[in-house]
Amino acid sequence: MKKLPLFIYLLAFSFSFSQSEHTVISQIDSINVLVTNYYNTNDILNAFDKANQKRQLSDSLNDDYGSALANFALGKLYVQMHKYENAKASFLRMQKHSKQIKDNYLTAISYFNLGLLNRLNSITLNAVPFFEQANTFALKIEKSDRKNIDNGQNLLFQIDINLGALYLENNKLNEATFYLLSAQNNLEKLASNHYYTSQFNYYYGDLYLKRKLYNLANDKFKIALNTIKNDTEGQDNNLLLSKICKAYSISLENTGQSDLAYAMLKLNDYKREKYIAEEKRNQDIIFNSQLNTELYRQEAKWANEGRSLQEKITEETKSFNTYVTFMAVLLLVLLVGLFIIYASKRKLSKILADQNKKLETAKEMAEESSRLKTKFISNVSHELRTPLYGVVGLTSLMLKNNNFSARDTKYLKSLKYSGDYLLNLINDILQVGKIESNTFELNKVSVKLKSLIQNIVDSFEYRIEESNNQIHIAYDNRLPEFVECDKIRLTQILFNLIGNSIKFTENGNIFVKVCLLNSDTENVNIRFEVEDDGMGIPKDKQAVIFENFSQLNEKININYQGTGLGLSVTKKLVELFDSKIELVSDLGVGSTFSFNVSFKIDHKAIEDQKRKSSNNVFSASNSNNYKILIAEDNKINQIVTSNLLKKENYKFDIAQNGLEALNAFKSNKYDLILMDINMPIMDGNEATIEIKKLDSEIPIVALTASSADEVRKNKTEIGFDDIITKPFDNELFFRTISKLIERKKATFKGVKVLELAS
Repeated sequence: MKKLPLFIYLLAFSFSFSQSEHTVISQIDSINVLVTNYYNTNDILNAFDKANQKRQLSDSLNDDYGSALANFALGKLYVQMHKYENAKASFLRMQKHSKQIKDNYLTAISYFNLGLLNRLNSITLNAVPFFEQANTFALKIEKSDRKNIDNGQNLLFQIDINLGALYLENNKLNEATFYLLSAQNNLEKLASNHYYTSQFNYYYGDLYLKRKLYNLANDKFKIALNTIKNDTEGQDNNLLLSKICKAYSISLENTGQSDLAYAMLKLNDYKREKYIAEEKRNQDIIFNSQLNTELYRQEAKWANEGRSLQEKITEETKSFNTYVTFMAVLLLVLLVGLFIIYASKRKLSKILADQNKKLETAKEMAEESSRLKTKFISNVSHELRTPLYGVVGLTSLMLKNNNFSARDTKYLKSLKYSGDYLLNLINDILQVGKIESNTFELNKVSVKLKSLIQNIVDSFEYRIEESNNQIHIAYDNRLPEFVECDKIRLTQILFNLIGNSIKFTENGNIFVKVCLLNSDTENVNIRFEVEDDGMGIPKDKQAVIFENFSQLNEKININYQGTGLGLSVTKKLVELFDSKIELVSDLGVGSTFSFNVSFKIDHKAIEDQKRKSSNNVFSASNSNNYKILIAEDNKINQIVTSNLLKKENYKFDIAQNGLEALNAFKSNKYDLILMDINMPIMDGNEATIEIKKLDSEIPIVALTASSADEVRKNKTEIGFDDIITKPFDNELFFRTISKLIERKKATFKGVKVLELAS
C-alpha cells in the first residue's frame, strides 16, 4: 500500500566496523533515502539503480541484514514492473539472508511477499503455505528483534486478511471466518488505519453476502465505504472503493433497495474508471522505465566493449588489419545494439497498444452501461407516471364527491398524497441524472403563482392531519398575478422543502412565505421561505444534508427515513434558477429554508385574464360548443381525462390508438386533439404527423407520461402545439386547451394571435 512509504523497513543500523566500513554504511544510509524518494515518485529506473547499489555495498560488507533489505526493495520494484520471476528470486534471496541472521520479522516479510506473488498468478490455494509460514515467523517476533512488535502486529493483520480473502475467493467460508476474526483481533491492536478498517469490513461484508445475510452485509459495506471514501485518493483506494460499491450494490438489490443499489453501481463505475486511468499511467511509466533500463544496459555494454576495444587499438596501433577488424566489430556491435533496441521498442509499443485497446474497450463498455441505465430510468419513469395519472386523477375526482364518509375521505386524501409523493420522487431521480450530465434546461411557462402555492400546500393536507401540524401561507398580494417560470421545477423545490419540514415537525407549525423583494416593469424578485418549529438541524450537519443520499445520523433520524435525494436535488434546482438556497437552524428551535429568485412578469397572461373576466370570451359555459378527440390506450387514463372534460362541458370522442385517432379525424370535426405518445398499432408521433398532413391548423397537445424534455426535442418536427406531462395540473390543462382553441378561432377569423410561451 503506497500510502505508507514502501521502505519504512529501511531503518538506520550500526555495528562495530572499521573506519572504512563506517564510510560504506553512511553511503548505504543515504541510498536508503534515495530509493524511497525515487519509488514514491515512480522513478523506477533510478530506484532500481540505487537498490542494486545498496545490495552490492551490503554484500561487500557481508551484511546479511542490509542485503535482505536490498533484495526486498528489488523484489517490490520487480513486482511493479510485472517481472514476477525476478521478484520471486529477490524474495528468496531476502529469505536466505534473513534466516542467516535469524531475523523473524524479515523472514516473515519474505514469506508474505512470496504468498502475494502466488495470489497474483493464481486464484487457487497455492499461496496458503507461504502465508502460514509468514504467520509462524511473525508470531516469533520479540521486542529484542530489529523490527519492533508494532510492525509485527501490522504484518499479522495483513497475513490474516489475505488468508481470509483467499478462502473467500475459493468459497471456503468457515476457514474465511476464522481468519477474518483473527484479523479483527489484530486490527484492534493497531493504531487507527482507515484503509485496513475499510478492507476488513469489505471482506466481512463479502462473507455475509456469500452466506446471503444481506442486512448484515449492508452494514459492513456501509462502514467500509464511509471509512475510506474521504481519504486521499490513490490507485489502491479507488480499487477497494470499486470492489466495495459493486458488492454493496448486489447486497442492496437483494434487500429491495434498488435506488441505492443503482447509486453504488454508478460510484463503482466512477472509481473503476479512475483506477483504470491510474493503472494506464502506471503502465506507461513502467514501459518507459523498462525501455530506459534496456537502453541503460546497452549503453553500459557499449561503454565496456568500447573500453576493451580502445585498449586493443592502443596495443595494436601498428596493425592496419587489426584496426579494420576493430571497426568492423564495432560497427557490428552498433548494428546489433540498434536492432535489439528497435525490437525491444516495437515489443513495448505493441504491449502499450494492446493495453490502450483494452482500456478503450472498457471505456466503451462503461459508456454503454451508462446509456442503458439512462434509458432504463426513462422507461421506468414512463411506466410509473402512467398508473400515477390514474391514481391521482381518479382520487381527485372522487374527493369532489361529498357522499363519502369522513374515514373514506381520509383514506382518499392519503392515497392522493402518496401519489403526489411518488410523482415527486420520480422527478427527483430524473433530475439527478440530467443535472449531472449537464442536459438540463428550464422550461418557462405562464404560472399563476398564488394558485400554484395553494395547490402545493393542499397536496399535503393528509400529512398535515397525520402529523398534527398546522400549515400557514403568507402571500404578498403586491406580487403580479402571472409570472413566467419553470412550473414543474419550482413545484418540485417547494414540495421537497415543505415535505422536509413536515417530516421533522410534529404538533407544530409550518410557514410558507412568498414575499416581494423588488420589481420593475419587466421582472419581479421574489423571496420564498419554508419555516418550521420542529426538531432543527445540528450545525455540523447543515452542509452535509444537501449531498446525494445524505440523511441525519441514526440517533436523530431513526423515524425519518427517505432516499436522501430531496434536498440535494432542491439545492441543484435552485442553482439552475441562478439562486442559492439558505438554511438557518438550531436544535430544538426549528429550521428555515429560503431562496431568492427573479421571474419575468407575464403581462399578456395578466391582460388575458382581465379580458376574459370582463368579456367572457371563452369560458366553461360555452365549452359545450367544442369537441375534443382523446387518443389514449390506457382505460383508466381514458376515464380520468374524459371525466375532467365532462365536468367542463366539453364534448369528446375516445380513440384507442393512433390509427383509430387518424380515422376518427377523417370522419369527424374536432376543435382539438389530446394525443398520447406511446400507443399500439400507431403511436402518437406517427398519428400527429399524418393528421397534420390533412389539417395543419388543428391543435394537437402531447399528453404523455414520458419526460417532457424528450418530447420537446422533436416537438416542431412532429407538429405538436403543446406538451402536458401526466399526471398534470388541472388548471394548466384547461388553460392550455382554452389557449389553443382560441388561437384556432382567431386564425379562422383572419386575426393573428401571439402564442403564450410553452
